[in-house]
Amino acid sequence: MSPMRRFLTLLFLLCLAPALSATPPPAPPKVEASGYLLMDYHSGAVLAESNGEKRLEPASLTKIMTAYVVFRELEEGNISLQDQVLVSKKAWKTPGSRMFIEVGKKVSVDDLIRGMIVVSGNDACVALAEHIAGSEESFVSLMNEQALRLGMTNTHFVNSTGLPDPDHYTTPGDILKVTRALIREFPQYYSIYSQREFTFNKITQKNRNRLLWRDPSVDGVKTGHTKSAGYCLVASAKREGMRLLSVVMGTKSEEARAEESQKLLNYGFRFYQTHRLFGAGEPLKEVRVWKGDREQLELGPAEALHVTIPRGDYDKLKLRTRIEPRITAPVKQGEELGRLLVELEGEVLAEVPLVALQEVGEGGLVHNLVDTVLQLFE
Repeated sequence: MSPMRRFLTLLFLLCLAPALSATPPPAPPKVEASGYLLMDYHSGAVLAESNGEKRLEPASLTKIMTAYVVFRELEEGNISLQDQVLVSKKAWKTPGSRMFIEVGKKVSVDDLIRGMIVVSGNDACVALAEHIAGSEESFVSLMNEQALRLGMTNTHFVNSTGLPDPDHYTTPGDILKVTRALIREFPQYYSIYSQREFTFNKITQKNRNRLLWRDPSVDGVKTGHTKSAGYCLVASAKREGMRLLSVVMGTKSEEARAEESQKLLNYGFRFYQTHRLFGAGEPLKEVRVWKGDREQLELGPAEALHVTIPRGDYDKLKLRTRIEPRITAPVKQGEELGRLLVELEGEVLAEVPLVALQEVGEGGLVHNLVDTVLQLFE
C-alpha cells in the first residue's frame, strides 16, 4: 500500500470508526521521592509527575550531561576514544565515587568514559573535562551551553561530577531532556549504560543501577547520591518497541530508588501504548499548486509523529489537517504549508508541520494566464 493510500485509510478509520469502550488508566502509583517524572521517549508524553519542574540537586545524574558533552566532542572529531589522557592531581584527588585512576599516568578516553558511566567515577569526569576544555571550569561552561540549547531552563551546573553546591541544580523534567537527546543522538555510545560492571587497575566495580539485574527491559541510565540530594535514578526501558524514561530524585535509599523507578515503568507499560503514526517526510497529502511548473505537490510531516495514549484508545484518535488555502509557486522543498493535528476526545495530543516534499518552480506564461483565469472561478 502506498504511503498516500495508507494515510487516507488511516484518516478514514480514525475519523469514522466507532469509539471502543476502554477503561481509563488508574492514577499513577504513589512514589516516595522529592520529585519524579515518567515520560515516553518517542512522543515526549508525560505519564506521571510530581515536582517535575522543581529545582533539585542532581548528584551524579549530572554525569548524563557530562557524557553528552563528551559524546559531542567525539562526534565532532575533537577527541577520540584512543586519546591518552594524562591524569592530573586535581582529577586524582576528586572526592566521592571513583574509578581509581592514578596521578601522572595516562588513561584512554574509552576507559574514562566507562569509568564515568558504569562506576560513576568523579575522577574520570574531571580527567575528561580537563582533556576536552583545559579545565573543569571551562568544561562546565560547555555543559551549561548545551543545557540552554536543549531547553533546560531550570538547570545550572557548577561541576562535572554532581558534588554538592548551592548553584548546582536541575529538575526531573530537565534531566530527561538531556537523557532523550543522548539516546537519540548517540546510540553508538548509549549501550555503555547497560554495562553491569567495569574493571580498571585490577579493581572491579558494579554498576549501581540495580534495575539492570532485575528487569531485562532496562538498559540504563544513571544513578546519583549525596547526603543532601538523596538517592536518585534515571531509568530507561524498552518493551515491544515502546521506550519509557523515568527519573526519581530524593529517595531514601538505593533500594527505594530502584523500587520507585520500577513502579513507574511498570505503570507506564501496563496502561499506555505508543503508536508511530507517520515517518518524517512520508507523503500524506497532495495539494493543488497554482502558477507552477507542476500542479500537484506532496505534503508530509517534517518529523516522525508518535503519540502515547491509554491502551484501547487507538480508535478514538482523530486526524485533522490545516492547509494553506491557496498555494502559489514558487515553493521551496521543506517549506511549511500546513499542520497535521492528532486529537483524542477533543484534546490535541500532537501537532507537527506539514512541509513541501518537492520543489515547485514558476510556471510558463501561458500556464500562469490559464491559472489566473481558473482562480476567478474557484
